[in-house]
Amino acid sequence: MKALETIGLNNVQDVYSGPEGVLWELIMGEQIHIGGFASSMDLAEKAGIDAGTKGVDLCCCNGAGMRFLVRFRNVAQMHGVDATENIVEQGKLRCCEQDLSDKIKFTLADVCDSGLETASADFVWGEDAWCYVVDKDKLIFEAARIVKPEGTIAFTDWIEGKTGMSDAEAQRFMTFMKFPNVQNLEGYSQLLKNNNCEVISAEDTGRFPIYIDLYLNMLNMQLTYDALKIIGFNMDLMKAMGEEMVFMQELAHTGKIAQGLFIARKKA
Repeated sequence: MKALETIGLNNVQDVYSGPEGVLWELIMGEQIHIGGFASSMDLAEKAGIDAGTKGVDLCCCNGAGMRFLVRFRNVAQMHGVDATENIVEQGKLRCCEQDLSDKIKFTLADVCDSGLETASADFVWGEDAWCYVVDKDKLIFEAARIVKPEGTIAFTDWIEGKTGMSDAEAQRFMTFMKFPNVQNLEGYSQLLKNNNCEVISAEDTGRFPIYIDLYLNMLNMQLTYDALKIIGFNMDLMKAMGEEMVFMQELAHTGKIAQGLFIARKKA
């Protein structure tokens, strides 16, 4: 696992409390993860997320994943946990506006110490967000604690690809993305096994290269003005961010970073 000790939770909170978070939503939509709706549906179908179940979304951001699950998988109840206050408040507002507050709750807390009841959820969910968590050992422990025996842990995340990054590449990538570390397929699989879970699936979705191409095309061909407005029309910052995204594009196309998909069952 590649790690960067200078990045912590406060850096992530700064991102999603400021213009950078707004910029990511401009590029990626309300579902701020690679693949959007199609990725969510793929994960839900592979994990067998059924109607009438109750789930917990760790690092739920604005709650878009929970709203997806309630609307399109007929999940009965969702409880989201996130550590960034303004994002949690934004999520509550969006759920209220969409008349979903009776089915979706939020808790402002560290996802490694959520305070949620043990064995209280049929499944634990995450989408491209656990890369922001410093202590992934504690995160997986918490997910396994919350889910019921024979329940499901299903998540996607940004991971190191099979080709692997050099230390210099990893430092540049994680600094730009504000990731304290990045796991890989084997690392997440082992953490799940260490926490009494059977790994059903651990795979590279193959989506990263085509979607990073899409995001760059959108910024360069359609959303340039919108993006500049968000960052105060700072052309130098726009150029610098563009260079980092092109670097990330190169990493994706050479198999050095990927979107991983993981499904595990907690043993009885």
